[in-house]
Amino acid sequence: MKIIITAGGISEKIEGAVAGVDVRGGSPGTRETDALNPVNLRAAIHSVLLAGGSAFGLDAAAGVMQYLEERGVGRDVKVAKIPIVCGAILFDLKCGDSGVRPDKKMGYEACRNASAGPVPAGSVGAGTGATIGKVRGLGHAMKGGIGSFCLQAGDLKVGAVMAVNCVGDIFDERENGLIAGVLNDDRTVGDSEALMLENYREDTDIFSGNTVIGVVATNADFTKAQANKLASVSQNGIARTVRPAHTTFDGDTIFTMATGRVKADPNAAGILAVRAVENAILRAVKSAESLGGYPAYRDLIK
Repeated sequence: MKIIITAGGISEKIEGAVAGVDVRGGSPGTRETDALNPVNLRAAIHSVLLAGGSAFGLDAAAGVMQYLEERGVGRDVKVAKIPIVCGAILFDLKCGDSGVRPDKKMGYEACRNASAGPVPAGSVGAGTGATIGKVRGLGHAMKGGIGSFCLQAGDLKVGAVMAVNCVGDIFDERENGLIAGVLNDDRTVGDSEALMLENYREDTDIFSGNTVIGVVATNADFTKAQANKLASVSQNGIARTVRPAHTTFDGDTIFTMATGRVKADPNAAGILAVRAVENAILRAVKSAESLGGYPAYRDLIK
């Protein structure tokens, strides 16, 4: 199981990126999110980790820290440079071998393999074991994945990397309907929201093991407060594509990283961010391949 890393500090400017975070789901698994609160001291971070493996996957952050420290990247505390590595994990232990989890070595190797080229999409990285549409149980769920999408307006750039492992279904406005998610008995896509409403009296936790996590990166010059607001606005991209979104059984979390190279209106960046998140989620699901008995979008009866 590999990990997708987004590292804002691996560049000529090693001071990192101004960052924010917004957590909407009721079951998050995160690291160093308190550091991003505007009232707290940290001015910048150096990396964001997205991983599978449930809480075990947070171990991979140690490998990211080692990689960055070896290259002199981190907060200078005189006796050492401490990389600030934020992160979020998703639960994928029911897809494949539950004993295979991201660890320190994998985090380090992910950094070594990082490049400025296109981000792999589908059943790779944090999207390897991701699944979607679990209202009827795992026997009627589908394969999720990871995807990215970037947009530009003038010299303002915004990109998103999203790992999709949600309770609900995926809606594509261009097709004006649900394209993946909970499966009916005939292997067509059902409607998770309708099923949840029909069974509203049930209080059993059949939805455990979900989350949509991601990073929105921009070259805009933002404060921590503006970066946090951008993370909040970016969640609208999840709301546009995941139905239902932000349930108590999801851990939906979006980080933002701003490199400070371009003066920009936060509202303009927000418009691009929402579109980038929306399209990254669609790319993640449409690029996924069947794994562990979970069919992918490309396998559906059309």
